Amino acid sequence: MFKAGQCDLGLRKTGSEYADKIDRCLQKESNTKIVFDIDTDIYFLREQLTGKNVSLREIKTWDGFDYIICDGEDPEGNVFQLRQRKNN
Repeated sequence: MFKAGQCDLGLRKTGSEYADKIDRCLQKESNTKIVFDIDTDIYFLREQLTGKNVSLREIKTWDGFDYIICDGEDPEGNVFQLRQRKNN
């Protein structure tokens, strides 16, 4: 669960009894993603989430970019991003 202002957003895996009902055509290539700004250490959070089988890519950052990021994917193929501001 993630706090998004007054809203909680949850990433949930559908039970196996529903797996055959997921419409695979809903998985789309898209440049749209939900970005979660986090205060928690991104390395620690990534370890916690991958330990719960959340699909997360490697942590990345670039020179001159103010954030450390990590993209993930929910069970339906929607991309999301964890974003932590670098300490200056």
